Amino acid sequence: MFYTNESIVLASGSPRRKKYLEDLGLTFSLYPVTINETPLPDESPGNFVLRMATEKGEAAALQHGDSWIISGDTVVCLDQNILGKPFDKAEAFTMLISLAGRAHTVRTGICLMHADKRISSCTVVETKVVFSDFDESVARAYISSGESLDKAGAYGIQGRGAFLVESIEGSYTNVVGLPLSELVNMLLQNKVIGMRNTCDHV
Repeated sequence: MFYTNESIVLASGSPRRKKYLEDLGLTFSLYPVTINETPLPDESPGNFVLRMATEKGEAAALQHGDSWIISGDTVVCLDQNILGKPFDKAEAFTMLISLAGRAHTVRTGICLMHADKRISSCTVVETKVVFSDFDESVARAYISSGESLDKAGAYGIQGRGAFLVESIEGSYTNVVGLPLSELVNMLLQNKVIGMRNTCDHV
Protein backbone atom coordinates (compact mmCIF):
# COMPACT_ATOMS: atom_id res chain seq x y z
CA MET A 1 0.00 0.00 0.00
CA PHE A 2 2.82 2.40 0.97
CA TYR A 3 6.56 2.46 0.40
CA THR A 4 9.23 4.03 2.57
CA ASN A 5 11.29 6.90 1.16
CA GLU A 6 13.45 7.67 4.17
CA SER A 7 14.71 5.99 7.32
CA ILE A 8 12.01 5.58 9.99
CA VAL A 9 12.49 4.73 13.67
CA LEU A 10 9.57 3.77 15.91
CA ALA A 11 10.38 4.96 19.43
CA SER A 12 8.21 2.33 21.07
CA GLY A 13 8.29 -1.27 22.19
CA SER A 14 4.53 -1.70 21.74
CA PRO A 15 3.75 -4.79 19.66
CA ARG A 16 0.47 -3.17 18.58
CA ARG A 17 2.17 -0.07 17.18
CA LYS A 18 4.78 -2.24 15.48
CA LYS A 19 2.07 -4.38 13.88
CA TYR A 20 0.21 -1.33 12.56
CA LEU A 21 3.32 -0.05 10.75
CA GLU A 22 4.07 -3.50 9.38
CA ASP A 23 0.51 -3.80 8.05
CA LEU A 24 1.01 -0.50 6.20
CA GLY A 25 4.00 -2.05 4.45
CA LEU A 26 6.53 0.33 5.99
CA THR A 27 10.19 -0.39 6.57
CA PHE A 28 11.37 0.81 9.98
CA SER A 29 13.53 0.00 12.98
CA LEU A 30 12.62 -0.08 16.66
CA TYR A 31 14.18 2.02 19.38
CA PRO A 32 12.13 1.83 22.60
CA VAL A 33 12.93 4.60 25.06
CA THR A 34 12.37 4.95 28.79
CA ILE A 35 11.50 8.33 30.28
CA ASN A 36 9.94 9.62 33.47
CA GLU A 37 6.19 9.33 32.87
CA THR A 38 4.99 11.16 35.98
CA PRO A 39 2.41 13.88 35.26
CA LEU A 40 3.32 17.38 36.38
CA PRO A 41 1.16 19.10 39.04
CA ASP A 42 -2.12 20.28 37.48
CA GLU A 43 -1.03 19.01 34.04
CA SER A 44 -4.02 18.24 31.81
CA PRO A 45 -4.21 14.79 30.17
CA GLY A 46 -3.84 16.36 26.72
CA ASN A 47 -0.72 18.28 27.69
CA PHE A 48 0.65 15.19 29.42
CA VAL A 49 0.42 12.87 26.41
CA LEU A 50 1.79 15.57 24.12
CA ARG A 51 4.77 16.08 26.43
CA MET A 52 5.36 12.34 26.74
CA ALA A 53 5.27 11.79 22.98
CA THR A 54 7.62 14.73 22.43
CA GLU A 55 10.11 13.62 25.08
CA LYS A 56 10.13 10.05 23.76
CA GLY A 57 10.77 11.34 20.25
CA GLU A 58 13.53 13.65 21.40
CA ALA A 59 15.21 10.82 23.34
CA ALA A 60 15.22 8.61 20.24
CA ALA A 61 16.39 11.49 18.04
CA LEU A 62 19.54 11.84 20.15
CA GLN A 63 20.66 8.48 18.76
CA HIS A 64 18.95 8.67 15.35
CA GLY A 65 19.28 12.28 14.25
CA ASP A 66 19.31 11.33 10.56
CA SER A 67 16.02 9.39 10.74
CA TRP A 68 12.34 10.23 11.05
CA ILE A 69 11.18 9.38 14.57
CA ILE A 70 7.63 8.24 15.29
CA SER A 71 6.71 8.48 18.96
CA GLY A 72 3.47 8.34 20.89
CA ASP A 73 1.84 8.06 24.27
CA THR A 74 -1.72 6.96 25.04
CA VAL A 75 -3.78 7.42 28.19
CA VAL A 76 -7.31 6.53 29.25
CA CYS A 77 -9.08 9.43 30.99
CA LEU A 78 -12.19 9.39 33.13
CA ASP A 79 -13.19 13.03 33.37
CA GLN A 80 -9.76 14.65 33.84
CA ASN A 81 -8.24 11.71 35.72
CA ILE A 82 -5.62 9.60 33.95
CA LEU A 83 -6.07 5.85 34.37
CA GLY A 84 -2.75 4.12 33.84
CA LYS A 85 -1.93 0.43 33.87
CA PRO A 86 -3.27 -1.22 37.05
CA PHE A 87 -0.76 -2.45 39.61
CA ASP A 88 -2.79 -5.55 40.42
CA LYS A 89 -6.17 -7.22 39.98
CA ALA A 90 -7.74 -5.15 42.76
CA GLU A 91 -6.85 -1.88 41.03
CA ALA A 92 -7.97 -3.29 37.67
CA PHE A 93 -11.35 -4.09 39.22
CA THR A 94 -11.69 -0.57 40.64
CA MET A 95 -10.87 0.94 37.25
CA LEU A 96 -13.31 -1.22 35.31
CA ILE A 97 -16.18 -0.64 37.70
CA SER A 98 -15.57 3.12 37.55
CA LEU A 99 -15.83 2.94 33.74
CA ALA A 100 -18.93 0.71 33.59
CA GLY A 101 -21.93 2.44 32.01
CA ARG A 102 -19.98 5.64 31.43
CA ALA A 103 -18.12 7.48 28.69
CA HIS A 104 -14.39 8.04 28.90
CA THR A 105 -11.78 9.56 26.61
CA VAL A 106 -8.68 7.96 25.14
CA ARG A 107 -6.00 10.50 24.27
CA THR A 108 -2.86 9.85 22.24
CA GLY A 109 -0.01 12.26 21.72
CA ILE A 110 1.66 11.47 18.40
CA CYS A 111 4.89 13.01 17.08
CA LEU A 112 6.89 12.82 13.88
CA MET A 113 10.29 14.49 14.05
CA HIS A 114 13.64 14.67 12.28
CA ALA A 115 16.46 16.20 14.33
CA ASP A 116 18.89 16.92 11.49
CA LYS A 117 16.18 18.60 9.42
CA ARG A 118 14.81 20.39 12.49
CA ILE A 119 11.28 19.24 11.76
CA SER A 120 8.80 18.33 14.48
CA SER A 121 5.07 17.73 14.04
CA CYS A 122 3.01 16.72 17.06
CA THR A 123 -0.69 16.52 17.83
CA VAL A 124 -3.19 15.01 20.27
CA VAL A 125 -5.99 12.74 19.06
CA GLU A 126 -9.06 12.05 21.21
CA THR A 127 -11.60 9.22 21.02
CA LYS A 128 -14.74 8.91 23.11
CA VAL A 129 -15.44 5.39 24.35
CA VAL A 130 -18.69 4.31 26.04
CA PHE A 131 -18.76 1.14 28.13
CA SER A 132 -21.81 -1.02 28.63
CA ASP A 133 -23.24 -1.07 32.15
CA PHE A 134 -21.74 -4.41 33.19
CA ASP A 135 -21.76 -5.70 36.76
CA GLU A 136 -18.98 -6.81 39.11
CA SER A 137 -19.09 -10.45 37.99
CA VAL A 138 -18.37 -9.40 34.39
CA ALA A 139 -15.46 -7.25 35.51
CA ARG A 140 -14.00 -10.10 37.55
CA ALA A 141 -14.42 -12.57 34.67
CA TYR A 142 -12.55 -10.24 32.32
CA ILE A 143 -9.78 -9.61 34.84
CA SER A 144 -9.34 -13.37 35.24
CA SER A 145 -8.28 -13.53 31.59
CA GLY A 146 -5.13 -11.62 32.55
CA GLU A 147 -5.55 -9.14 29.71
CA SER A 148 -6.35 -6.12 31.84
CA LEU A 149 -3.11 -5.95 33.83
CA ASP A 150 -0.86 -4.52 31.10
CA LYS A 151 -3.40 -2.13 29.56
CA ALA A 152 -4.09 1.49 30.39
CA GLY A 153 -7.56 1.72 31.90
CA ALA A 154 -7.43 -2.04 32.55
CA TYR A 155 -8.85 -3.07 29.17
CA GLY A 156 -7.75 -3.80 25.62
CA ILE A 157 -10.25 -2.91 22.89
CA GLN A 158 -8.30 -4.96 20.35
CA GLY A 159 -8.61 -8.11 22.48
CA ARG A 160 -11.17 -9.72 24.77
CA GLY A 161 -11.99 -6.31 26.23
CA ALA A 162 -13.87 -5.38 23.06
CA PHE A 163 -17.07 -6.86 24.53
CA LEU A 164 -17.05 -4.18 27.25
CA VAL A 165 -17.38 -1.40 24.66
CA GLU A 166 -20.86 -0.20 23.73
CA SER A 167 -19.75 2.47 21.26
CA ILE A 168 -16.85 4.66 20.19
CA GLU A 169 -16.77 8.11 18.64
CA GLY A 170 -13.57 8.84 16.75
CA SER A 171 -10.50 6.82 15.80
CA TYR A 172 -10.48 3.13 16.72
CA THR A 173 -6.74 2.81 16.13
CA ASN A 174 -6.22 5.69 18.54
CA VAL A 175 -7.75 3.56 21.30
CA VAL A 176 -5.35 0.75 20.41
CA GLY A 177 -2.48 3.24 20.72
CA LEU A 178 -1.63 4.72 17.31
CA PRO A 179 -3.98 7.05 15.39
CA LEU A 180 -3.19 5.84 11.89
CA SER A 181 -5.07 8.46 9.87
CA GLU A 182 -3.20 11.33 11.51
CA LEU A 183 0.15 9.53 11.37
CA VAL A 184 -0.13 8.57 7.68
CA ASN A 185 -1.06 12.17 6.82
CA MET A 186 2.06 13.39 8.64
CA LEU A 187 4.26 10.88 6.82
CA LEU A 188 2.80 11.73 3.41
CA GLN A 189 3.00 15.50 3.94
CA ASN A 190 6.69 15.21 4.79
CA LYS A 191 7.29 12.75 1.92
CA VAL A 192 8.60 10.13 4.35
CA ILE A 193 6.44 7.56 2.59
CA GLY A 194 4.76 7.28 -0.78
CA MET A 195 1.68 5.43 -2.05
CA ARG A 196 1.81 2.40 -4.30
CA ASN A 197 -0.60 2.46 -7.24
CA THR A 198 -1.17 -1.11 -8.37
CA CYS A 199 -4.49 -0.48 -10.14
CA ASP A 200 -4.61 0.50 -13.81
CA HIS A 201 -8.14 1.84 -13.47
CA VAL A 202 -10.17 3.14 -10.56
